[in-house]
Amino acid sequence: MPLAPRRPARPLAALLLAAALALTGCSGAGEDSAGSSAADRGVAAPDADGKAGANEAAPGGAGSGARATAPAKLPTAHIIRTASLTVRVKDVPKALEEARTGTENAGGYVGNETTTRDEEGHERTRVVLRVPVEKYDEVLTELEGAGKLLDRSAKAEDVTDQVVDVESRITSQRASVARIRELMDQATKLSDVVTLEGELSTRQADLEALLARQESLKDRTSLATITLSLSETPVKKETKDDDPGFVDALAGGWNAFVTMLRWLAVALGAVLPFAAVAAPLTLLWLRVVRP
Repeated sequence: MPLAPRRPARPLAALLLAAALALTGCSGAGEDSAGSSAADRGVAAPDADGKAGANEAAPGGAGSGARATAPAKLPTAHIIRTASLTVRVKDVPKALEEARTGTENAGGYVGNETTTRDEEGHERTRVVLRVPVEKYDEVLTELEGAGKLLDRSAKAEDVTDQVVDVESRITSQRASVARIRELMDQATKLSDVVTLEGELSTRQADLEALLARQESLKDRTSLATITLSLSETPVKKETKDDDPGFVDALAGGWNAFVTMLRWLAVALGAVLPFAAVAAPLTLLWLRVVRP
């Protein structure tokens, strides 16, 4: 008799268990279907177009899909550009003034300047120009057209690795300086404080050196360097025929005659002092001694 009431509970428990399994299966199937459809969308889109998957995932809020399909961001290139030009012009001061004006209009400035003159009086100027990198090609073309281009050389040096390395070292050095400062705040012994101060001074000096190098790299990569040499056009001499003509012969004879007269005058001038002394003696001999 005590077991009779428990028999109806078995079918009820079985019914509840079946219902729970049915609900679990439905929810799992729904999740599987949703996950498979989402996965199909995330995988099929890049096959059709690599960028379409990211564009479709963004509005729906699928951040993982967008991160998976987004292209990796490349580091910015840092390049040092230098050039050297030698241009022959008719008027060096005028060409130099035009080069200064063009450099300043491009947002740059004029650096070192040297002006010399050769033995024939021809002027030569060497000037260093610093121009923004985005105006480098434009200014270079303008300077080349100022006269006759005699020599041109250009160089591009990629220092991206150096810039990234310096930035990383600066970050590490700043963190190191901050740790030393924290240790100084916690130090209680005088010897520890003295030791930490020396270490802090060394690390701060290293940090300042890194900052100076970073500033130098920034200046050299943001401004291109152009070394411009300007020289005056030499005066062209008249070309003469190699074969002599009548005029050349006449000129040569006249030059020889003039040269002979010059030498005779020189000889007469050399003999004249002796003649001035010998003449009175000869006259005395003829008038007094000889009779």
